[in-house]
Amino acid sequence: MTDLERPIGLIQATAMVAGIIIGASIFVQPSEINRHVPSVAGVLSVWLAAGVLTLFGSLVCAELSSVYPETGGVYVFLKETLSPGWGFLWGWAMFWSAHSGIIAASSVVLARYVAFFVPLSDAGIKAAAIAAILLLSFVNYLGVRQGSRLQTGVTAAKLAAIALLLTMALLFGHGTWDRPPGLSPLPQGPSFREFVLGVSAALFAFGGWHMVTYTAGETRDPRKTIPKALLIGVAIVTVCYLALNAAYLYLLPLARVTASTRVAADAAFAVAGSRGAAVISALVILSAVGVLNGVILAGPRTYFAMAQEGLAFAWLARIHPRYHTPYWAILLQAVWSCALVATGTYRALFTRVVYTEWLFFAMMTVGLIRLHRRAGYKPAYRAWGFPFVPLVFGLAALVVAGIQIAADPVQAASGLGLVVLGLPVYLFFIRSHAHRRLS
Repeated sequence: MTDLERPIGLIQATAMVAGIIIGASIFVQPSEINRHVPSVAGVLSVWLAAGVLTLFGSLVCAELSSVYPETGGVYVFLKETLSPGWGFLWGWAMFWSAHSGIIAASSVVLARYVAFFVPLSDAGIKAAAIAAILLLSFVNYLGVRQGSRLQTGVTAAKLAAIALLLTMALLFGHGTWDRPPGLSPLPQGPSFREFVLGVSAALFAFGGWHMVTYTAGETRDPRKTIPKALLIGVAIVTVCYLALNAAYLYLLPLARVTASTRVAADAAFAVAGSRGAAVISALVILSAVGVLNGVILAGPRTYFAMAQEGLAFAWLARIHPRYHTPYWAILLQAVWSCALVATGTYRALFTRVVYTEWLFFAMMTVGLIRLHRRAGYKPAYRAWGFPFVPLVFGLAALVVAGIQIAADPVQAASGLGLVVLGLPVYLFFIRSHAHRRLS
């Protein structure tokens, strides 16, 4: 069988972490958060809490990746520490809901900013989003080297967009920290439920931090490279997000941020007019390209790993003889992500992504704790603060998922029902695999 190449080093891996996290959502998601936490202090507290949770999660993921430096990421972690069934359900949920939902939601944001330059109807926005998915899937079809190079380049563009907006705020902005007229002071802070819902929305903007582990089979010295990339990347992103949201709230009244669908462009317009908004919008489009490329690059490696072990159709494990990529997995992911764009809305997409992913993150933490109880366990990297940090992360993951599910039980039932449907499919593949081994 043709082997996967290993062109990804620390710089490329860190760029993948930062590039996937700093995606399109940070340039639209503040409005979703402000709906739940309508105050400057509350908004910044939400972003800080989301950053800390992401850092804790990256510590858990870093230790697991040092023990299991294999292509597949969370799928491998759940399979090895809990059971193959848990691993399969993660891969199943990734494809049908969580991972493909990130691709779909991010492509919609990209299309919204394209609409700054070319007026688009709702149907036109969906068409532009689908075109972006197909184009970037084709880039990754041609090879991981091309995909990782593109990722490194567009990550620099994202950081440039953030740096430019922050510079504009410092040099030309006129502060609007006070609450605007028409919004009466709140008698008290947001409820615990609303705060958690705000954190849930922020976590979507931090989403994807674990995806670099999916490419361990294509990373040089993954036991050391992936933990370093996770910690460096998450730290960079947390600082960027706090600064960027402070700039939004400094340049625009809170109510304006809450109502905006293109908050970065609106903030740039406030200090530099239409030309400044156009520059920022162009950089946001590059940022969206980066997150799409990173997610499209990472996802098929999980389906590839599942197929290698008989838990998905065998043709998903085929590697292109020329490009050395899991090409059928890339194509299938592209088709389903386009279908989600055509049938879903942005809010429904990101909500389903968060509660689905974080239920599995809680189980990933259970797996790490079980791993520590095995005799002779000596990881190449040990998570800082064990067991406090993993326990806090696991409990927080359950709280985030639980409150989000309770907020919209009808939609949650459909999303979780799709995950549960994976159980009979898992049994089918197990029996088919056993039958092939016996025949």
